[in-house]
Amino acid sequence: MAAPEPTTSDADVIVVGAGPAGSTAAAYLARAGLDVLLLEKSTFPRPKVCGDGFTPRGMKQLIDLGIDCSEANGWLHNKGLRVVGGGVTLELAWPTLASFPNFGAVRPRQDFDELLVRHAEKLGARLHEDTTVTDAITDERTGRVVGVSGTTGKGKEKRPVSFRAPITLACDGVSARLALSLGMVKREDRPMGVAVRRYYNSPRTHDDHLESHLELWDRSDPKDPKLLPGYGWIFGMGDGTSNVGLGILSTSKAYGNTDYRALLKSWLDGTPEEWGYRDENAVGTVGGAALPMGFNRTPHYRPGLLLVGDAGGMVNPFNGEGIAYAMESAAIAARCAVQAHARSGSSAEAALAGYPAAMSQALGSYYRIGNLFSKLIGNPTIMGMATKYGLPRTTLMRFILKLLANLYDPRDGAVGDRVITAMTRLTPSL
Repeated sequence: MAAPEPTTSDADVIVVGAGPAGSTAAAYLARAGLDVLLLEKSTFPRPKVCGDGFTPRGMKQLIDLGIDCSEANGWLHNKGLRVVGGGVTLELAWPTLASFPNFGAVRPRQDFDELLVRHAEKLGARLHEDTTVTDAITDERTGRVVGVSGTTGKGKEKRPVSFRAPITLACDGVSARLALSLGMVKREDRPMGVAVRRYYNSPRTHDDHLESHLELWDRSDPKDPKLLPGYGWIFGMGDGTSNVGLGILSTSKAYGNTDYRALLKSWLDGTPEEWGYRDENAVGTVGGAALPMGFNRTPHYRPGLLLVGDAGGMVNPFNGEGIAYAMESAAIAARCAVQAHARSGSSAEAALAGYPAAMSQALGSYYRIGNLFSKLIGNPTIMGMATKYGLPRTTLMRFILKLLANLYDPRDGAVGDRVITAMTRLTPSL
């Protein structure tokens, strides 16, 4: 199918949503000289529900984008992951690799998202805040997406708007309004997650490791400890607070029929009181968010429209990490859009249609393994056995860290890296 230009264009590319995916895509597109219209429903700065933690994979994306990730620029670096479970606490350093830096970081999303969008603006992207996109505009003859429509402003100032461009990137998060307006529903055979988090004033605020709890215990009654569903995290923010949260996968029986906020309180009430994770030390309310995993909305392209980040279900099903993959998919989508902009006709369409294949090549096999993994750990018996027998084995856990965090060198890596590479090569892509 050819890629005709709309009758009139407001930009070379429309990017819907100014989260990590949208701002990253807009930055790359603007850097390449394209006229980019970035539409965002809220205004900056804005709060977002997130763990605020970045693995080395996320840091690589930021460095590639040209972001100053130094501690002098407000990033709190960490050395690795602390895993807690089965009565064992294990500290695993981030691996030293050619492909990724050997440090992670934390940064509040309210600050981080604004940092990214301002970076995109500096490169030339045109940001429209308070602009809610609800529908795709399609060509009546071909069905191709040629723009978007929605509203701008608030209250009495709200008015309908529409914008047109030959290419649209849907970076509108888990809500995926653009995709839904076209009948592109999520796949029920792919995992979903739900996460809740809250900030607490805590003496643990300065921590050089991200901390993951594979078992959540309610020990508020010492005589009757209860094992709760899900996994938890504790990330020291370095500002006097900790970001504390938990997640549950759709493969767990507890998914969808649990009061997640009450579950968070039950877990934290059982943690040592000196950590400070009690209601009287809380900063703000409990926030929750859905985690669309393992390519749970496909196809990632239909003529004129690319699904990027959470809109395309890019969250890692192994560990719930989303920012790194939102940015990674945005970089790939931007490259396809830049190529399409420089071409015409069927060649332009081929560049855009290559996006799903590029995503499949980058993550398809790994996510297929991750989807299977999410089903296994949804079974508490299997999860309990893995925690009991796996955690005490440090060498095994270093390998598991590389697998779960997708941190390995595909070429000329260590033995564990070669094993993961072989696994992904032998696994059919999604």
